[in-house]
Amino acid sequence: MSVLDKSLWKARDDSAEQGDTRRLAHVVEAAAGQLRAGEAVLLGFACDAGVARNQGRVGAAGGPAGIRKFLAGLPAHGLTRLLDAGDVACEGDLLEDAQERLGLRLAELMEQGARPVVLGGGHEIAWGSFQGLARWLRARGDAGPVLVLNLDAHFDLRTGRPGSSGTPFDQIARDCEARGQSLQYACLGVSRLANTPALYARAAEIGAFWVEDRDMQERHLEARLADVDALLEGAAHVYLTIDLDVLPAAVMPGVSAPAPYGVPLAVVEEIVLRVKASGKLRLADMAEYNPGYDVDGHGARAAARLAWQLIAG
Repeated sequence: MSVLDKSLWKARDDSAEQGDTRRLAHVVEAAAGQLRAGEAVLLGFACDAGVARNQGRVGAAGGPAGIRKFLAGLPAHGLTRLLDAGDVACEGDLLEDAQERLGLRLAELMEQGARPVVLGGGHEIAWGSFQGLARWLRARGDAGPVLVLNLDAHFDLRTGRPGSSGTPFDQIARDCEARGQSLQYACLGVSRLANTPALYARAAEIGAFWVEDRDMQERHLEARLADVDALLEGAAHVYLTIDLDVLPAAVMPGVSAPAPYGVPLAVVEEIVLRVKASGKLRLADMAEYNPGYDVDGHGARAAARLAWQLIAG
C-alpha cells in the first residue's frame, strides 16, 4: 500500500490573483486520522493482471497516476480538502491478493464514514471494490438490496476462471447468490459488437438490466435518467463503476478496447450526477484508463472530469 505521492499533485499557483484560486493540488492531503461522514477519498488500484489475463492491452496499472496528474490542476471550487489514500498495487499476476487487499482497505475507509472513489487499473477492480462493499455491509448486518450500476461497453460476465478484467460481475453475481444478498446488476452502454450471445445469455440469466450504446445517445438522456431513477428506487446501496471504454474512442483513446461508437461524455456525466445525488452511493470507481495509448491527454482529461464530479461537494 503506497502513501500519498505529492509528485503527482502539481498545479499552477495563481495566489497572486484575487479570489479563491486554489486547485486540487493545493488542497490534497494524505487520508489519515479522522474522516468526515460522506467525505470522498481517492484510492488507486494499480493493476494490469486482469487485463493481461483477458488478452487485452496492458498499461492500466499506470491509470491512477495518470488521472491524478490531470486532477491536480482542476480548480477546487470550495472543496477545503481532498483526501488521497495512495494505491493498492498488484505485483505480477497476484491478482486475487491485490483484490482482497483493495476490499479490505475500502471496508476500512467506509467504516470511517468515507465515500471512496477508486481509480484503476483494469476492470478487475470491480471484484475488489465489491468485496469491500460486501465486507462493510456484513459488518453492519445490512442485507439491503444492492445496485451495481456499470457504465460499460462490455457486460464483463465471463464465466471462465481464473478471474480477469472480463469476469468481475459474474464473480459478484455468484457471490451474492451464495450469500443470499439481493443484487441488481445494470449495464448501460453495452455494445452489441463487443459482446457475444453467450454474454447476453448470462446477463439474462442473472436478471440484469441493460441498455445498448445506440440507445444511450444525448437524444435518449431523459429516458435513460428515468431508467436510472427506477433502478435507484429499488436499491438501498449503490456501487457505481465506470469502465472508461464506454466513451467514444475519440474522447477516450487510452483504454484496452477503444469504442468506435460509444456513449457521449455528457450522457455519462449526467448519469453519474444523478446517482451521486441519490444519497445511496456508497462507492464508485473507474477502470481501464491506459496512459500508454492516450492521445495528448484526451482520455486523462475526460477521466479527471468524471472523477472531479464524484469528489466535489
